Amino acid sequence: MEKKKLKLTISGSSKKTINNIEIAKSQGKNSVIIEKKTSRFGSKPSISRNNNQRTSFKSRSSFVPKVPVFSKPPLTNDFEKRKLAEQRATKRLKGEAPQKGKLGSKRRELKLTISRALNEEALEFKGRSLASLKRAKQKENKELKKEEILDNLKPVKRDVKIPEVITIRELANRMAEQSSNIIKHLLGMGVTATINHSINSDIAEYLVQEFGHNPIKEQKAEEIIKKIKEVKSQNLQSRPPIVTVMGHVDHGKTSVLDVLRKTKIVSGEFGGITQHLGAYQINYKSNKITFLDTPGHAAFTEMRARGSKLTDLVILVVAADDGVKPQTIESIKHAKAAKVPIVVAINKCDLPEADPQKIKNQLLEHELIAEELSGDTLMVEVSAKTKSNLDKLIESVLLQSELLDLKTDYELKANGVVLESKIDTGRGPVVNIIVTSGTLKKGDYFVSGLKWGKVRALINDKGKNIDDANPSTPVEVLGINGAAKAGDDFIVLESEKEAKSLCEARTQETQEEKNPLTFVTQDSAFKDKTSEELNIIIKSDVHGSSEAIKSAISQITHKEVKPKIILSDIGMITETDVLLAKASNAVLIAFNIKPNKEAKKIAEQEKITIHSYNIIYELLDFIKDKMSGLLTPDVQEKIIGSAEILEIFKVSKVGKVAGSKVIEGEILQDCNVRIIRDGTIVHNGKIGSIFREKNQAKQVSVGLECGITIKNFNDFQKKDIIEVYNSTITERTI
Repeated sequence: MEKKKLKLTISGSSKKTINNIEIAKSQGKNSVIIEKKTSRFGSKPSISRNNNQRTSFKSRSSFVPKVPVFSKPPLTNDFEKRKLAEQRATKRLKGEAPQKGKLGSKRRELKLTISRALNEEALEFKGRSLASLKRAKQKENKELKKEEILDNLKPVKRDVKIPEVITIRELANRMAEQSSNIIKHLLGMGVTATINHSINSDIAEYLVQEFGHNPIKEQKAEEIIKKIKEVKSQNLQSRPPIVTVMGHVDHGKTSVLDVLRKTKIVSGEFGGITQHLGAYQINYKSNKITFLDTPGHAAFTEMRARGSKLTDLVILVVAADDGVKPQTIESIKHAKAAKVPIVVAINKCDLPEADPQKIKNQLLEHELIAEELSGDTLMVEVSAKTKSNLDKLIESVLLQSELLDLKTDYELKANGVVLESKIDTGRGPVVNIIVTSGTLKKGDYFVSGLKWGKVRALINDKGKNIDDANPSTPVEVLGINGAAKAGDDFIVLESEKEAKSLCEARTQETQEEKNPLTFVTQDSAFKDKTSEELNIIIKSDVHGSSEAIKSAISQITHKEVKPKIILSDIGMITETDVLLAKASNAVLIAFNIKPNKEAKKIAEQEKITIHSYNIIYELLDFIKDKMSGLLTPDVQEKIIGSAEILEIFKVSKVGKVAGSKVIEGEILQDCNVRIIRDGTIVHNGKIGSIFREKNQAKQVSVGLECGITIKNFNDFQKKDIIEVYNSTITERTI
């Protein structure tokens, strides 16, 4: 195909530069050079038409002057054309005004493109791409995270529960603060503390407020118990009286009870003296009476006090042949403190030396006036041996209880008081209680002091299993999780959860302050701590006995020696106790119990003696002896004589001999001696030998001269004084 030759003539300025012609020559044949006009909106230029040119080109050439200069190559590809069309369509959709001078803009608006076809439902706007949406979402998430971080950085105000005593570690955990920050704050206040130190509620409250939290004081366990006890009693019924038998040791308290119960308790007690708190119930003409038998020994003051607090009535037993004794007076004081009426039983009236009138006169001193002397105290003359007037004693007890009008609600949850607790082999911890109100049943959940449990079995004073215990009934309860303390309360609760939570609250409240915060003072810094200590480990059969032993030992005081009870517990002696005794160099005492086989073996291996006792005063005497052994003995010196050294001689085979003159007393061989030089003691030793005129002598008197040698000493000097003395050592006792 032969190429078509095209000619283009453009009219314009006749003054063409040579440069334009040169450019035209250098361009190709089909290239066109168009000169831009100065006036943009000027009139159309006159173009001379060549007849040989095609019409289609003419129309195109007429449009040329309006197009600005461009150097883009023509659009030859269909894809590029389509793309350009789409771009224009999108610009129109966005609201851009069409450019002036562009033809066919209206036609382009109606033209269907791929983007318009796909965007048929929402032609008015363009949908965002997935990538764009993803980026927007990520940006939004970042902003949210920033806000969260800022919120987390803000201090959180917490409600902090504060008990009576709390450790710094526990307080830091409750506040969600670092314990080091709390310690730092205390250091700033001038208090040195560690995380294990305990602080009271006031300091804890101050610290909580300082750290920007809200302190809330925890409700005390005792307040919860008060609420439980405050339940109104509705169906009141009369209950048996609780009678405590008190008096001096060996006045016949248990013997009177034996006759009333028709048993032999005395034979079961060591040494014939009561060392336990016993509770018994008797029936007399369809009337029930509960008796508490208390020990009369001086060491059991707390047991007697406990008995008087629990009781409704006190029987004071006084021996007709012995009179009013210290424990009798103490029992009267306990009864008066508890504000309970007293019935006096004058025992041993069958003895020939008995004098009941003397007893009545002695009791007048303590404001106990007999009815026959116009008083209000019932006094009955009885004899446990001949069983005389015992009916009269019981009738006077029933009369007093009728006057007291003792009533309680049988349908309430049971409350009681712990009399005694022990750890029984095979049965575990056992607690002896008296029910004061309500009815105790099998399966009840209860709290007793710092322990809790579920009633597994109830055993009465005669050793029989019972299903429930009414008020004023003494019972043994099995099912407690540990040995309770004598004198603790016994409260029945609804559920196991309640019992556990109350027990935990009590434990936290009574937590011992192991490391209390103390400021160092001048007194504490220079306090004399040279006193010796006797470490003691006590294991007894029941809690009351261990309590009595503890209080009796603590009353043994001395400036130089102090008793220190490391452990006081109930139950058998175990290998742990023996190892503790070895580690602490303590005295191991067993009261009314025996060690187990393993403990015996270890004790033999470690050469530790287990001291077993059944009577309390024998135990106390042993402790006193042991404490006396720690006392430094008294050393008394007696000066026999003194001699002055005049000359020093050297003797072969003997060494240096001090030629001396006795100036006072006499010099004896084998006596203690001290060398005094210029008022100071140079040596303490013993005389080796004494020479008198070359002969050995045993004794030299005043005014005589002699030669003296001293064992292990040769450094004599003239004018030294040799002082001879004797020392006597006397052991001290507490």
